[in-house]
Amino acid sequence: MENEDHRVLIIIPAYNEEETIAAVIEDIGLHTRGASVVVVDDGSRDATQLIAKSMGATVLEHPFNMGVGAAVQTGFKYALECGYNICIQVDADGQHPAEEIEKLLEPIRRGKANVVVGSRFLEPSGYRPSIARGMGIGLFSRVVSAIVGTRITDATSGFRATDLKAMKFLKDVYPEDYPEVEALVLLHKGGFDIMEVPVSMRTRQGGRSSITAGRSVYYLIKVLLAIMVDIMKKIER
Repeated sequence: MENEDHRVLIIIPAYNEEETIAAVIEDIGLHTRGASVVVVDDGSRDATQLIAKSMGATVLEHPFNMGVGAAVQTGFKYALECGYNICIQVDADGQHPAEEIEKLLEPIRRGKANVVVGSRFLEPSGYRPSIARGMGIGLFSRVVSAIVGTRITDATSGFRATDLKAMKFLKDVYPEDYPEVEALVLLHKGGFDIMEVPVSMRTRQGGRSSITAGRSVYYLIKVLLAIMVDIMKKIER
């Protein structure tokens, strides 16, 4: 697999990220070679789409906000239509440094995994979430680890790489709302190899997170219930 030609697409799901989108695209341009960028504008009401286009990115538009999962799924479908065989998901809020992308790509290029997740906690990185967020990440990581039978330290990380086989699978089953944790369970049930690599991340560089204190409880309950349903599903690869 090391000698195959890899076409890489960087998918940036974005919702009202006009403060950060230009810097994210610029950072990717500085630290990646040969990769294309698509911004999936998930019904933004600000200038996200205009700024992304002015930076030279391809922009796909949702007519209204459908959630980050739907945005990433749109990116997967676009990648498959255009002949890409590796996708990298990068958040639009500036949390994911582009210089870390190569760490996600390397295992897939060498055939070691179908999906590679960038973890803030696999090694000390200086990242310190809030107490509530840290508890949620820890809970989800323990649950996913128990299901997949291997240690997962950052189940909520949206900084991840996906190979062609996993893209074809996820384009039809990717969860629409709060997808990161549930997607790992579905991938495991589909027989895909998942691994983590240590990465450094920043805090959000602008704008506001969609996960407020009130929505955190909803998020926790919804994802846990979704995982219980996924465990009982019959998954066909």
